[in-house]
Amino acid sequence: MRNFIKSTGLTFIFRINSIIWASILRLNGVKVGRNFYIEGSIYLKLRGKFNSKIIIGNNVKVFGDIDLRTREDGTILINDNVDLDTNIRLVAARSGTITIGEGASVGCNLVINAGASVSIGENVLIGPNVVIQSSNHGFSEPGDIKGQVYIHEEISVGKGSWLAANVVVLPGCKIGNGVVVGASAVVTKSIESNNVVVGIPAKIIYKRNS
Repeated sequence: MRNFIKSTGLTFIFRINSIIWASILRLNGVKVGRNFYIEGSIYLKLRGKFNSKIIIGNNVKVFGDIDLRTREDGTILINDNVDLDTNIRLVAARSGTITIGEGASVGCNLVINAGASVSIGENVLIGPNVVIQSSNHGFSEPGDIKGQVYIHEEISVGKGSWLAANVVVLPGCKIGNGVVVGASAVVTKSIESNNVVVGIPAKIIYKRNS
C-alpha cells in the first residue's frame, strides 16, 4: 500500500496518517513533538492507560510500522530528527530506558530489548536487522533455560558510530564514538572509540583516524 501511495503521488495520505497517529499517541499519554511523520501503523503495549514513559521529539520520521512497548518503569526516548525505517521494535522493561540520540538513522527490523538501559548516541547509523539485547537468559542452573533468572546490563553506542547490517550487541557492551561494527558481527565486549570491528565475536581490525 505504501508503495502504491508513493507511485501515484498521493503522499498527502501519509500526512493525514501522521496526524491521526500523533493524536492516538497523545491520547495514550505519549509525548509527541512537532512534525511527527509516519507512513505505517503503531503497535502500543503500555504498562498503564495513561503512560508518559514514551517521549518522541520533533521531526521524527517513521517510514513504515513501529512497535513500542513499556513494562514496569521502562522508558522510551526518541530525540529530535531521528529517522526510523519499518518494522522497528523497542521494548523497555524494569527500570530500563531506551534512548535514541538526535539525528540517528535506523534501518528496518531493528529490535531493542532493554531490561537495562540502552543508549544510542547522536548521529548513529544502524543498518537493517540489528538486535541490541541488554537482557539475557541465565543458564548457570541445571535444567531448562526457560525460567532461569535474567541477566541485565546496560548498553551504549557512542556518537557517530555505525552498526552495519545484522549486527548483534549483547548485554554490558559500551561502544565508543565513531566505531564501525561490520556486517553480521556479534559484539560481546566493550569497544573503544574509532575502532573498526568485525566477526563473531567482534574483534578490532584497525583504528580509524580520529
